[in-house]
Amino acid sequence: MTTQTLTNWARNITYGAGELHRPHSVEALRTLVAGAERVRVLGSGHSFNEIADPGPEGLFLSLTGLPPEIEVDATARTVRVGGGVRYAELARAVHAHGLALHNMASLPHISVAGSVATGTHGSGDGNGPLAAAVREVDLVTADGSTLTLARGDERFGGAVTSLGALGVVTALTLDLEPAFEVSQRIYRELPLVGLDFAAVSSSAYSVSLFTRWRHSGFDQVWVKRRVDRPTVDFPWAVPATEATHPVPGMPAVNCTEQFGVPGPWHERLPHFRAEFTPSSGDELQSEYLLPRPFALDALHALDEIRHAVAPVLQVCEVRTVAADAQWLSPAQGRDTVALHFTWIADAAPVLPVVRRVEEVLAPFEARPHWGKVFTVPAAGLRGLYPRLGDFRALAEALDPVGKFRNAFVRNVLDF
Repeated sequence: MTTQTLTNWARNITYGAGELHRPHSVEALRTLVAGAERVRVLGSGHSFNEIADPGPEGLFLSLTGLPPEIEVDATARTVRVGGGVRYAELARAVHAHGLALHNMASLPHISVAGSVATGTHGSGDGNGPLAAAVREVDLVTADGSTLTLARGDERFGGAVTSLGALGVVTALTLDLEPAFEVSQRIYRELPLVGLDFAAVSSSAYSVSLFTRWRHSGFDQVWVKRRVDRPTVDFPWAVPATEATHPVPGMPAVNCTEQFGVPGPWHERLPHFRAEFTPSSGDELQSEYLLPRPFALDALHALDEIRHAVAPVLQVCEVRTVAADAQWLSPAQGRDTVALHFTWIADAAPVLPVVRRVEEVLAPFEARPHWGKVFTVPAAGLRGLYPRLGDFRALAEALDPVGKFRNAFVRNVLDF
């Protein structure tokens, strides 16, 4: 147990709990949960709002004390991974068996369970969010009992991207595929005027566009190609001639290999190297996910307010993600474009701009990322998630006393 002032990675949130419990076995975890009035789990701390905060009277749990379970079944092409494991460790273990995950987030240091619970995603027209790989979820529920929910169970659609509202995730089982190699090239100065967004986003396995909204266009395009698939030309921008960080002025040595050098999937799909572990984040983040056909109109709408956005922005990243079936996934039911904002680390000037961004994106059915900074009220969220009622019913069935519902969950989901 740790007693101290507890903050998230970016240090913009100070959690109400003064103690962080790290049980060393699932049995000890079950006992703690059964005896608690309120429970929340801290993953890797890379959320930028109060989603993990149990409040001053709640039990705050970390799963990093549990055995770091990673069990690969090479025949079935699956892996069972413990609730405290991060993607960097998982990826190395999976690759050692000649297998791969279909996708990776830009930062490999985040926890697997926390990432899928908040709808975190990688990039690629045909690549679903990280939660799309999950086939089974092992939970400790409110009374301390265990429950496994798997594909085929009518409740499964609410079980993965669950905001921690159903129980403590002690393990996940993920689908794998044969390992593959990826080459990464960076291109510079892609204009917004005349942009064929569909052609650009479909030109490789994973494509990310970066802009600081200081002009009408993109400063960088990160193009990640699978070497086992045909190469598509990229005639819309010029290749970079030096190693590049997404945020200009930051050291590129922390980024994954560029200039088209092939390498293992897990060393190219993230933007940052696994051995580079960020100790703190001088930033805030927001992200909004909307139907992909709205991509160009949404980008032009943001271009109209770039004079307000640019002064508080470090960088904006634009990616695509395929639809998935998770009830609370920001990509649920629709192929998606994701607009990610890395802001300066000062909420006072940032929040008014966040509200302005939300205003201009509202006509495009933009869903905020659950783990980022947003101000969309519960009433605004209800119309964006057609299965929200089903999720509420599932949460009430598995947790009738609301043990896993903190203020964030009760507010944004209108419990």
